[in-house]
Amino acid sequence: MTPPDRTDEFCRTCAAESRFADLPPRERIVHDADWRVAHAYGTALPGWLVLVPRRHVTAVHDLTDAEAAALGIWQVALSRALREVTGCAKTYVVQFAEADGFRHVHFHIVPRAADLPEARRGVGVFAFLRRPETEQVSAEHADLLAHALRARL
Repeated sequence: MTPPDRTDEFCRTCAAESRFADLPPRERIVHDADWRVAHAYGTALPGWLVLVPRRHVTAVHDLTDAEAAALGIWQVALSRALREVTGCAKTYVVQFAEADGFRHVHFHIVPRAADLPEARRGVGVFAFLRRPETEQVSAEHADLLAHALRARL
């Protein structure tokens, strides 16, 4: 049996969106009326992006037609920009929206370097998340990447 969606749960994405004007570059790399792009936090992989709808939605099937139409365009545009900025061989696009505080639909757009070890490819890339602070991409580095990506988008 699937547990019901927890609508009373704190939503980190909506909390960030509510202070949009005050977000640092890494949390508002680019945006339009429906989507916002942020650099993931807690990651040791530079360029790990998160594409989030700007309204609260917890399932892909609940996206509006406009959001759905823009989704593919954003995923491709972000993948191209990541290739230009990071030199990655390809990108992974992943969506779960199951973790506490992160049930808001979001798409991970993850740069996969050509020399990434086999153990870190595919779902193994998630080993780059929730890393110790000393291994994480710094706020300054994420902001630099944000500016470089924005310039290409």
